[in-house]
Amino acid sequence: MLIQLAIRDFAIVDTLDLDFQAGMTAITGETGAGKSILLGALGLCLGERADAGGVRHGAERADLSARFDITAREEARAWLADRELPVDDCLMRRVVTASGRSKAWINGQPCTVADLRELGECLIDVHSQHAHQALLNEETHRRLLDDAAGHRQEVDALAALHRQWHTLRRQYRERSENDEERQARSQLLRYQVEELDQLDLQPDELVELEQEQETLAHLEETLHEAQFAADSCDHEESGALTLLGQATLRLSRTPGSDRGSLAEALGMLNDAQIQLEEAARELHHYVESTELDPQRLAWVDERLGEIHRIARKHHVMPEELVDLHQRLRQELETLDGGDDDLETLRSRLDELRQQYRDAARRISETRQRTAETFATQVQEQLAFLGMGKAHFAVEVTPLDTPQPHGMDRVSLQISANPGQPTRPLAKVASGGELSRVSLAIQVVAASHSTLATLVFDEVDVGISGATAEIVGQLLRRLGAHAQVMTVTHLPQVAAQAHQHLHIEKQSDDHATRTQMAQLDDAGRVRELARMLGGVKLSDRTLAHAREMLAASQSAAH
Repeated sequence: MLIQLAIRDFAIVDTLDLDFQAGMTAITGETGAGKSILLGALGLCLGERADAGGVRHGAERADLSARFDITAREEARAWLADRELPVDDCLMRRVVTASGRSKAWINGQPCTVADLRELGECLIDVHSQHAHQALLNEETHRRLLDDAAGHRQEVDALAALHRQWHTLRRQYRERSENDEERQARSQLLRYQVEELDQLDLQPDELVELEQEQETLAHLEETLHEAQFAADSCDHEESGALTLLGQATLRLSRTPGSDRGSLAEALGMLNDAQIQLEEAARELHHYVESTELDPQRLAWVDERLGEIHRIARKHHVMPEELVDLHQRLRQELETLDGGDDDLETLRSRLDELRQQYRDAARRISETRQRTAETFATQVQEQLAFLGMGKAHFAVEVTPLDTPQPHGMDRVSLQISANPGQPTRPLAKVASGGELSRVSLAIQVVAASHSTLATLVFDEVDVGISGATAEIVGQLLRRLGAHAQVMTVTHLPQVAAQAHQHLHIEKQSDDHATRTQMAQLDDAGRVRELARMLGGVKLSDRTLAHAREMLAASQSAAH
């Protein structure tokens, strides 16, 4: 609940510090005294739009802060915890400069105005005869009904299912839209892989083929040279063996004492003759065993030509074909596996859709059961508020498109006159009627959930007498469940409050200022008397005020 409001240099307020209590607080004062200043300052703390016109004349800036007790506000504590802010306190501050710029803080940490607004929605709800945006919003209608039904956790779980379904559906659509392109790519890859499969190039085959081609292309020349070499070795008349034999024979017949010194040379000639004979045999064997194979050469040439042709087709070097073949095959396997992935996505999507529809159906059934009870309870409160002839209804109709909150449209409707069909609140209720309808709904809602601080700005406009007293009683009753602050012109309403704040405007020759004070019992009697009879207080109006206050407080007990 709101426990403190500090205002500095705002409108015609220079300094104002207010402490608030639980229960119902009445705020009264003469017209133009500045009751709207309090609500304006509070609104800025809650993220409303700021402008330089709110800064007190002559001041550099307006400084506004609101402190809340959030001990029982789990939603607000979770909001702060998610942003790693302290959760034991909640101080919302707004500074507006004379140039129109503004800054915001939450628990001393800089924040955006949107953050103030978002947190404020967890803490306080403002109602006025001119601005019932929340009550005119069907999203509010649904939340009120869901609070009454007590299935908020189920609705949150349904929203999570809807997010999963939406995300998966987007993924499925993206995959489906790309499927034609994927199939075209897969078809091309399949053709390329089949072509490379037929080529069946092995890792070292290219090098081996090039070496074989080199050998086969020069084989005839090599055989001719090998034959010449063999003939040079063992020709009968001029061969190297014949000449070497003659040299060895002649040297071995050399006479004289120097023959011994030639023994080493003679040995070398004998060894050479043996080596030369072996070489001749090898050469003859090579010539005799080697045959020219033009067909093999043609096949090798054709094989190499095919390898180079396919390499040019893929814009790679021939030695890169083996790696290319492997890459293309892996890509094709991945794309072919995409059909299975798409089918898996479709199956999961169908599963999530069914889970969502089952959960949405259960929630819808609970809403339908709760709607009649909720409408009856609001109808009873409207009768107390002088709208006994009005007919209130909660209409739950199915939606064609799944939404995060389910498959229902919830609309609070009313018929102000007997015999007329019910229509949405925004199209039927006047400002005064809407204020009373809002009050009736809040009283009913208070019995189903923990409410934030409620501010009612002149919800009693257009009523008087006994109905005004009933409004005061309902506000006080609502104050038993939540903190209620009401700006009122009716003494019957103000008399019901637990706390009474009085606003007055004071002027001198230099400035006009607004002051606010908490009234004691004597002050309350004087203020009630003023509200009953005007500025001049008679003994009769004072007695009436004293009686009204006593009666209201005793009735409350």
